[in-house]
Amino acid sequence: MPDALFSGGGELGELMAQVDWGRTSLGSVEHWPQSLRTCVRIILTSRQPMFVWGDQLINLYNDAYKSIVGGKHPRALGQPAKEVWQEIWDQVGPRAESAMRANEGTYDESLLLIMERYGYREETYYTFSYSPVPNDHGGTGGIICANADNTQRIIGERQVALLRELASRTADARTWREACRLSALSLMENPRDICFALIYMLDDAREAMELAGVVRLPSGHKCAPQTIELGGKQVWPIEQAMRSHEIQLVHELGDLFSGLPSGAWDESPRTAAVVPLPASGAMGRPGVVVVGLNPYRLPDDSYSGFLKLMGGQVSASIANAKAYEQERRRAEALAELDRAKTIFFSNISHEFRTPLTLMLGPLEDILNDRDPAIPAGQLQQIETVHRNGLRLLRLVNTLLDFSRIEAGRIKALYRPVELCGRTAELGSVFRSAMERAGLKYKIDCKPLPEPVYIDLDMWEKIVLNLLSNAFKFTLEGSVEMTLRAVDGYAELAVRDTGIGIPEAGLPRIFERFHRIEGAVGGRTREPVSGWRWSMNWYGYTAERWGRRVCLARARPLRRGFRSGRPICR
Repeated sequence: MPDALFSGGGELGELMAQVDWGRTSLGSVEHWPQSLRTCVRIILTSRQPMFVWGDQLINLYNDAYKSIVGGKHPRALGQPAKEVWQEIWDQVGPRAESAMRANEGTYDESLLLIMERYGYREETYYTFSYSPVPNDHGGTGGIICANADNTQRIIGERQVALLRELASRTADARTWREACRLSALSLMENPRDICFALIYMLDDAREAMELAGVVRLPSGHKCAPQTIELGGKQVWPIEQAMRSHEIQLVHELGDLFSGLPSGAWDESPRTAAVVPLPASGAMGRPGVVVVGLNPYRLPDDSYSGFLKLMGGQVSASIANAKAYEQERRRAEALAELDRAKTIFFSNISHEFRTPLTLMLGPLEDILNDRDPAIPAGQLQQIETVHRNGLRLLRLVNTLLDFSRIEAGRIKALYRPVELCGRTAELGSVFRSAMERAGLKYKIDCKPLPEPVYIDLDMWEKIVLNLLSNAFKFTLEGSVEMTLRAVDGYAELAVRDTGIGIPEAGLPRIFERFHRIEGAVGGRTREPVSGWRWSMNWYGYTAERWGRRVCLARARPLRRGFRSGRPICR
């Protein structure tokens, strides 16, 4: 009969068949009640970790339960549960009592149990239930328990949460010091795996390690000096970790330091890990993270893997912050160079205007007096000099205006203008040039319902610059300028059949001074594509053959003034 009871039960079935149960409180197998026999058959043939206790809470379990018993197997078989699980009996004892005495089942999900199964206390999490087992007389004969080990899942989830927190919190770090500070704040979020932590970074002189982050340690603690000299006596094996790029363990912390924080546990850490932080690039800044480890976990491969991932994330945040610093310094240098260029252009423009003004004055006097003693040929030459002097002065004024815009000192003088007539007048300047070039030129300026509030000089530059480019880059066909009211705005648009811009050049249409290949000089013979560009005071504008482009928009006086980058249609 005993052979039939334990047959097919694997290793535990064979062990149970060999036990002299008559020496236990359960007595000989022949005298076991039917309820106990039934429970034993259920657990021995189940793949779910299960065990059953008799009236005296004697441990009977199956093969699947061996991993839970751990190093206590096989001694735990047939022993009282209170002796087998004495380290957690204060937690599970009341639950067993409830099942046995009150005939009520219990259920716990992912309960933290500090077990001692392999000679050391370890952190575990189990989901289990206690169900009372009726005996043959209607009472409670024992307990049957189903178990699920959640330890790896719980630990893995909190470690992933820490890595995610490190990545998100340090993403906006702008200096390496800020990255270290934010990393330390993130490490505070996991007091179970990180009882305390120290972040050391190599100083600027590259002669010592500087404390850059502290987690759960008071200021001035013996294990957290502000600086650690390289090459001398060190509190932690920092140089070994940095040279080997491997985690260095420090054991028996209690013998080295007192008053170490315990994090979420009731015991201080016994082991610390020095995790290297490799430098990023030749000019990078290496460092280490010193971590006080969970006293209820071994520093095995799983724990080491987590620490390496943590160190990698801290290193990445420091590298990102350093890259941001370098980019910021580069941007500041470029901005300073741009400011110097603007000041140079402004100064040289002022220097050019003075001699030009002094030169143009006498020339204008000569031309106004028209002295008969001056031969007509010389007067014609003087007119040429005067005309080109005025042109040069306009270029200098344009350069000065550009410098003012760059420096943010340009001031627009807005006033109400009857825009239709003024724009048509500006456009008529190009009529003779367009006709001589054989181009069809059309000006279509519809009367606007009311005056428009604009800076007239700026508007003049917009119109003249655009029409100048249209004339320069249109070999044949037509140029058309229109002005009309659209949705409460005054909208100026130009359309031409010019050489255009290749598709590859479109992303660069807003770059200042960029010029497409094949369009050097004036009226280029070979058309490039159906696009062309032009420059105005509001930016660059791309146009396609036969399509209108909004160069600028101005609100009527009663609605205020608005302008911005051109809007392509």
